[in-house]
Amino acid sequence: MSVTVRSFAKINLGLRIGVARQDGFHELLTVYQTIGLHDVIRVSVRRGNGIEIRCADPRVPKDDTNTCFRIVGKAMRAMRANGHVVIDIEKRLPVQGGLGGASANAVAALLGLERALKKVLPATDRLRIAAEVGSDLPLFLVGGTVLGVGRGEQVYPLVDLPAIACVVVTPEVGVSTPKAFAAWDRLCGAGTLAREGLYNLRLAALSQTPAELRSARTGESADPHTKLTVSDLSDRMNELGRGLSAWLSEPYSGAPFRRGRAENHLLELVRAGIENDFERVVFPEYPELSDGKRAVLRAGAMYASLSGSGSTLYGLFASRGAALRATAKLRRQGWSAWATATLPRRAYWKRVVAE
Repeated sequence: MSVTVRSFAKINLGLRIGVARQDGFHELLTVYQTIGLHDVIRVSVRRGNGIEIRCADPRVPKDDTNTCFRIVGKAMRAMRANGHVVIDIEKRLPVQGGLGGASANAVAALLGLERALKKVLPATDRLRIAAEVGSDLPLFLVGGTVLGVGRGEQVYPLVDLPAIACVVVTPEVGVSTPKAFAAWDRLCGAGTLAREGLYNLRLAALSQTPAELRSARTGESADPHTKLTVSDLSDRMNELGRGLSAWLSEPYSGAPFRRGRAENHLLELVRAGIENDFERVVFPEYPELSDGKRAVLRAGAMYASLSGSGSTLYGLFASRGAALRATAKLRRQGWSAWATATLPRRAYWKRVVAE
């Protein structure tokens, strides 16, 4: 039996990078958001053994370096299952784009494998296996709006917000995530950070009121040539933590923050001054990405950002009509742009498995 699974993309609503950890990773704080763009994964299990990856895109590895290959191997062992697993990957998302395509593919392969075998892993085993394969895999086992901490693999579902129109721009630039982290380390002085040891992430208790959150600044990233110290990094992580805490507290504060407001609550978060730290090191290396962000804002986005380490950029828009008009304008300017929308958790799980 062949099972078809949609492999939805994600964007990052803010991303703060902490100090380098002793395990070689970095402390991260981000809010992931699934969106409507997707690849298609087909999984079948036949007689025999082994794992076979099929994909027409030559940039997608077909060996054990592929995330689908690795997660299926771990899942087969965990379920004590046998068979020859064939995974067909229909790529619609850019490779090396900051949309989490390879990670989403892996989780889709895992979900398809369970259905093909008519076996289900315990949820804790799913999350453990996903985290072993890659830092941003677990978010796709949650969907919707998701808080990511640690190296990004510790995920917590946030309030499931209504969809908001989104435009995704995919420049013809491939940004290597390891190289982006290396550039970040050079900016911060990696040797000093390593000597300081681990930075223990603390999501601070409420210290900003909702009014302060709404009035916090937005705009371009700070000067990329300004070196960050350990204390700067700690402050930046705590600053975003306070903003998230304030944002999350609004639904429970009893304040009439939604009364008479037509605006999507998600914009309260992105207007809290959140930024993607990767912009500090990626934009100087790839000026066309900085140009792309400005183009998205000029096209009418209420908020625009790099997603992950890039190269994908996105903008959030007031309506689907505004997003469609912006997409047409950006395409006339030569950008590869697509109109879509954020994908809330309930809609995500309704659409993952293709009937």
